[in-house]
Amino acid sequence: MYVSLLIDSLSGSSGGYEYTFNRQLGRCFITLLGERRRTSTGQFLSDPGPIIQFLRSCRKQPWTSLSPRPNKGPISSKLEFGTVGHRTPIDATAIPRFQLTPLSNQVRCGCLHSPATLQTEAGMLFSLFREIGFHERETELFLDAIPALKFAPFDSIRARVVSLESVGIKGVALYRLISKSPIVLAAEEIDSLLRFVREDLEGKLEPRRLERLLTATEPQFLVGFDQKVRLLLHRGVPKEKLPHVLNKVNLTKSLCLKSLQEIDRTIGFLDRFGGVDIILRRPVVLNYNLDTQLIPRIGFLTRLSEGDDGAAGIVLRKLPAILSYSLEHMESHAELLRSFGGLSNEQIFKILLVFPNLISASKERKLRPRIEFLKQCGLNPEEIYRFLTKAPLFLGLSFEDNIVHKLVFLVKIGFRYRTKELVVAMGAVTRTSCENFQKLIGLFLSYGLSVADIVSMSKKHPQILQYNHTSLEEKMTFLVEGMGRDIEELLSFPAFLGYNLTHRIKHRYEVKRQTIGEGMSLNKLLSVSSHRFSTGTEWKNAIQDCNADAE
Repeated sequence: MYVSLLIDSLSGSSGGYEYTFNRQLGRCFITLLGERRRTSTGQFLSDPGPIIQFLRSCRKQPWTSLSPRPNKGPISSKLEFGTVGHRTPIDATAIPRFQLTPLSNQVRCGCLHSPATLQTEAGMLFSLFREIGFHERETELFLDAIPALKFAPFDSIRARVVSLESVGIKGVALYRLISKSPIVLAAEEIDSLLRFVREDLEGKLEPRRLERLLTATEPQFLVGFDQKVRLLLHRGVPKEKLPHVLNKVNLTKSLCLKSLQEIDRTIGFLDRFGGVDIILRRPVVLNYNLDTQLIPRIGFLTRLSEGDDGAAGIVLRKLPAILSYSLEHMESHAELLRSFGGLSNEQIFKILLVFPNLISASKERKLRPRIEFLKQCGLNPEEIYRFLTKAPLFLGLSFEDNIVHKLVFLVKIGFRYRTKELVVAMGAVTRTSCENFQKLIGLFLSYGLSVADIVSMSKKHPQILQYNHTSLEEKMTFLVEGMGRDIEELLSFPAFLGYNLTHRIKHRYEVKRQTIGEGMSLNKLLSVSSHRFSTGTEWKNAIQDCNADAE
């Protein structure tokens, strides 16, 4: 600081010319001295005399301000410094020691203009930072820490601020960005990035994503960002979906820190399993390293599928988030199903095909205790496999909030604990909520059916325990009031409740009522195929049966 003040106040003359150094010129000089703290001889300079002599010897360099000086007598050798309008003499010997690194004779400071211009730009710069929200002291720290910012033309800094605001980084976000990474106001690499975001991406990149990118990424890694984004388009990402992809990924990890070749290799590898579809469903897969993450994790699936890339792709498209789990995590789940459940790799993969979330279920809280329950109910490995392919949610639902309530309710209405019938019923109720299940039982009871009737029907047609209670009520009402049937007919044909009311039940009933009357069999009315129903073959037999019964 004392050196800056010394240069600030220094003046001299030679050959009828006076040269001066203002505060900005002094800062430039200090910067040009470099960061080394010793002279070429390795000695510290404690006497400011050599500095003064050096400065006066530079009067012919372009970084001095020369103007004719009237003959006013000899220049005072006393040094003065201070604010404008008030100068206080200072003893040069009181200035603390400082170091000087010699400059080349070829050094030029072409960034400097006249002292008046520099003072004006400095004032405007401080004013700009004040508008953003920074105090003068904070601005000084920025300028001292980043020389490129200190000597950048004010117009370029102001233009950068306007450019940042044009892509949505303004107000508090702008203040936060500059606080964390003030180099964004001076780095040349940022101009092309902001222009690409504003013009090519039409400003659809979320400001918070862009702010995070500029904060976390060194400017040199921003070079080529536009080319990498265009590669995504070239590889098949639809233009209208591009903002969705970019706003979901870590732009630093997925694009800036990867080369064009690595990104191209990643997409090329994924093409075997669904490629762009996987990226659109789960853009963060672009964050993963191809060699250490994607290839080993997808390789686990292809091994389970015995090399079937198409089947592995189905799993990935259903649940691309499966790639967020480590190879060790996935292998440990498969090993538990092999060793404790007795399942083969083929069976494990087929369960994954219908329920990829198997990998996300906790081994100790869900997989192990539920497989143990199935074994206690008498299921062997083959039966466990068939049950899990039909009711895979049994492995994923919460025990405390779901499974235990349904299990208790089934036992209360008459299912025996630890039996295969209970497992089958449990598989059906995993597909409905606890609330709907309770309302369903209440509906059956309200129509005069007993809990024994409910158990009997569910053993014939377990799906009745999972149907929506509102839809079921409409069908039961039509059965009793529209068709004039007895509710007990459901005991022999509970599958009636599974058919569509409008397009199947009502349609067929109205078509055949005039042909064979009201006494038609519910089973034959609904279970016959559409082809046989339209040709009438089945109904000829039904009419003959009805006539035979009448005789």
